[in-house]
Amino acid sequence: MASPSQASPLASAASGTAALGGGASSSSGQKATLAAAAASGSSSGGNDTTTQILTKPRLQELVREIDPTEQLDEEVEELLLQIADDFVENTVNSACLLAKHRKVAKVEVRDVQLHLERNWNMWIPGFGTDELRPYKRATVTEAHKQRLALIRKAIKKY
Repeated sequence: MASPSQASPLASAASGTAALGGGASSSSGQKATLAAAAASGSSSGGNDTTTQILTKPRLQELVREIDPTEQLDEEVEELLLQIADDFVENTVNSACLLAKHRKVAKVEVRDVQLHLERNWNMWIPGFGTDELRPYKRATVTEAHKQRLALIRKAIKKY
């Protein structure tokens, strides 16, 4: 099974920040910088533990916190590490694009928050603004109302 990306998320983060901070106004300059960082990350083999966000020992420690008797297969560990790296890389790239859209040279917490909230429905408490977030009530479809009515009717029979 081929992995989707062997580039280090830290290399992408550094190159994305450098591209933003360097004052490159063209998107082709940023793409070239990101491509060079990806190429340098993949040429090192992608297994350098100093550039990984989540290491195997830390992953094993997290698993032990959940279930002390659980052991992960080697393939599962590699897959989880790759998923974590891809998630961080995707988040950093999107945050860089949001900062670029705001025409600023630095990625701020709100850029990361916006990406996580819009794409992953994640809100990290304690970071950013202290304003109350409005509660969005999901719309109830007619089919759902009918199913609920059937359930209530069945419950009343018993």
